[in-house]
Amino acid sequence: MPAQQSLLSATLWMAGAIASFSAMAVSGRMVSGIHDTFEIMAWRSLVGLAVVLLWATLSGRLGEIRTRHFGGHLVRNLSHFTGQNLWFWALGLIPLAQVIALEFTSPLWVILLSPFLLGERITSLRALSTVVGFVGILIVARPDFAALDVGVLAAAGSAVFFAGSIILTKRLTRHDSIVTIMFWLTLIQAVLGLLCTFADGETTWPTTVSGFWLVMIGLSGLAAHLCLTQALARASAGFVVTVDFLRLPVFAILGMILFSEPLDAMVILGGGIILAANWISIRAAGRASRPQDAR
Repeated sequence: MPAQQSLLSATLWMAGAIASFSAMAVSGRMVSGIHDTFEIMAWRSLVGLAVVLLWATLSGRLGEIRTRHFGGHLVRNLSHFTGQNLWFWALGLIPLAQVIALEFTSPLWVILLSPFLLGERITSLRALSTVVGFVGILIVARPDFAALDVGVLAAAGSAVFFAGSIILTKRLTRHDSIVTIMFWLTLIQAVLGLLCTFADGETTWPTTVSGFWLVMIGLSGLAAHLCLTQALARASAGFVVTVDFLRLPVFAILGMILFSEPLDAMVILGGGIILAANWISIRAAGRASRPQDAR
C-alpha cells in the first residue's frame, strides 16, 4: 500500500477507534456506581472473547491463533489491564474531558520511547506536534498540582500504562495477525478480571440494565482495539496517538450533553490547539512518506 494511502487508511481506522472509545466511556460511566472496575473488565473481556471466537470461526481464521509470542501478549495485556482499570476508576470520579485530557499524556511517553523500542525516528515536526498537543491538554484539564485528587492520579497513571500497551501492540503487529492479538487481548484480560473480581469476596452480578451497558462496553472496547490495531499496522505509533487527540473535544461534548458537565471557553481553546497538533503531525507524516528528490 502506498505511504499516503496507508496514512489515510490509518486515519479512518482511528476515526472508528474514537467512536468506539466514546461509546465505551459513556457505558462505563453508566455502570461505575454499580460494578467495580474489575467486574467491568471481566464482563467486557468475556463479551469480547465470545465475539472474537465467533468472528474467527465464521471467517475461517481460527487457525491463525498462535502461542509463539505469548510472553509479549502477556506483558502487553498486563500493561493494558492496569491502565484500563485506572481509566474506568477515573471515569466515576472526574469529568470525561479531564479523564481523556490526562490520558493523553501517553503520546509523550510513546513518542519518547518509540525510538528505543520500535526504532522510529522523532522528527522536529512530530516533536512540535506533541508539545503543542500537550499544551492544549493542560489548558483543558487545568490540573491543580497542589491538591491532586484520586481521580486525577488514576487518569494520569492510566496514561503511562496505555503508552506501554500501544508500543507493545505495535511490536506484535510485526509478526502476529489481528486475530491472534485480539484473541489474547480478550482471553488474558478476562482471566485477570475474573481473578480480581472474586479475590475481594464481593461480587455484584449484572442486572438487566447494567448487563446492557456491560455488553456495550465489551462490544465497543473490542471494536476500539480492532480499529487501533489496524491503524498501528498501517502507520507509526507517533502518528496514531496524535490523531487520537481528537477524542478530547468529542468527550468534552459528550460530557456536556449526557452528564451536564461544563463546556467552557478554555475547553474549546484547548480542543482547537489539539486539532492544530493533529494537523502538524499529519503534515509531518506526509512529508516523511514522500520520496526524496534525486541529487
